[in-house]
Amino acid sequence: MNSTNKPMAASSHSGSRLLKAVLFLLIFSLGFIMGMISMANFPNFYGSPLLSPMLLSVSSLAPSSTPMPTPTAPSPSPETPCVWPPSPPSPTDPSASMPSPTERPAAPMGLTAFLAPTSVVHTMTDEELLWRASMAPKVSRTPYSRVPKVAFLFLVRNQLPLRPLWEKFFAGHNQSLYSIYVHSYPPFAASLPTDSVFYGRMIPSQKTTWGDSNLVEAERRLLANALLDMSNERFALLSESCIPIFDFPTVYAHLTGSNDSFVDCFDNNGAMARYRQDVFAPHNITQAQWRKGSQWFEMDRALAVEVVSDEAYFPAFRGCRHCVIDEHYIPTLVSLLRWRRNANRTLTYMEWRPRSPHPRSHGARDVTEELLRKMRSSAANCTYNGAPSDICFVFARKFTPDTLGPLLDLAPKVMGFG
Repeated sequence: MNSTNKPMAASSHSGSRLLKAVLFLLIFSLGFIMGMISMANFPNFYGSPLLSPMLLSVSSLAPSSTPMPTPTAPSPSPETPCVWPPSPPSPTDPSASMPSPTERPAAPMGLTAFLAPTSVVHTMTDEELLWRASMAPKVSRTPYSRVPKVAFLFLVRNQLPLRPLWEKFFAGHNQSLYSIYVHSYPPFAASLPTDSVFYGRMIPSQKTTWGDSNLVEAERRLLANALLDMSNERFALLSESCIPIFDFPTVYAHLTGSNDSFVDCFDNNGAMARYRQDVFAPHNITQAQWRKGSQWFEMDRALAVEVVSDEAYFPAFRGCRHCVIDEHYIPTLVSLLRWRRNANRTLTYMEWRPRSPHPRSHGARDVTEELLRKMRSSAANCTYNGAPSDICFVFARKFTPDTLGPLLDLAPKVMGFG
């Protein structure tokens, strides 16, 4: 019995080996054919992650006694690239414009590029500019060494006739302490010398008209451009007829050291004269909230962000004719916001004439040492951070172009610069 079963067992074992060999040859042939088809249609097949699992699956079916042949690729010639060049993207392929996963930006965006623009020239619309400038960090602690800067915002008509006096004011002081922005239409940047601190500081500007909403739009435009520099902490609006009546260190310390903004904001019968209930009541602006004040402000960054981001109240002012918006919008906004950190006065000295809507203009013959000293200390009961202060004003206006010579002569003696 045992002897008759042995040939059958041997025959069965031999047939099993033959069946495995045939199965291996079929699978190997099928894999070879698929590989040739893939190489013809997909040049990067051998670099694909799909190839390795396929080869592993084929080798796992082979008998352990039969080694799997290893394909050898031809050595590339010096003229042949080591990586197969990709086919050109099809114009209809949605991924054609997508960057390669291995691409790296030439100059990665870092914190420094975000903190301060290298130029005030840009192509943003007012809508884009105000949106960008309205962004404010919620984290109070800065992850870098920050020195507060004062932004000097010049809203001018065509020229800066007193520019040499301002050049003397800024001379010798580190530009990390201040920045300059000029709004003028038409622009006059081409007439500035390249070594001037005003050179290259002309922002994209539009036409302005006294008493019109475009005047406040220009102020918001200046504030928005200055807010793009994260180091600007104080913002002073000035005109072409403004002058500094103290030296730079005094002005800088007075502005950056203050806990308050300086927006002229008062409530009296004269202030109520231009309130129109049909225009402002629909925007939730009551007569009790209506305020008036000087256009020339000095404010901190928090209030500047509120001004450029206001979409609730500014449309009402924009649609109001004969409202003299430049004297009412920001003072009323301060009232609406219940802004407590405000001194309710301006730091820009002006002499108002009786029954005149405009302050007095000072000509060359008016410029004396007595006039400048009076401007520096004329107001009474000035406070600073809750305490009495000898400094009530740090700027003054309105000075005509012919005052430049006398001002340059008196600046070293009275103002302490030049």
